[in-house]
Amino acid sequence: MEYVYAAMLLHKAGKKIDENSVKKVLEAAGVTVDEGRVRALVAALEGVNIDEAIKNATIMAAPVASAPSAHTESKTEAKKEEKKEDKQAEEQSAAGLSALFG
Repeated sequence: MEYVYAAMLLHKAGKKIDENSVKKVLEAAGVTVDEGRVRALVAALEGVNIDEAIKNATIMAAPVASAPSAHTESKTEAKKEEKKEDKQAEEQSAAGLSALFG
């Protein structure tokens, strides 16, 4: 997630989201940088309208926030689902990256 946060911070600051900038933000935060993940992130964000993506994510999240608490998952289940989603996102990024070399 810290890689995505670095990209969002750069976007909010009006800076270009490139490999060097993402690496600098991560290093400043004390994160050990994985070059492959940085390349995958930058490649995945190429051509993406980040403002539009944030807007759509906010709209989609609104109904979830207003759902009754009786239907919420336990914290353990939510963490498992988050880890599963993170792994799926990494796999998708890796698949997109393989197209560059394929």
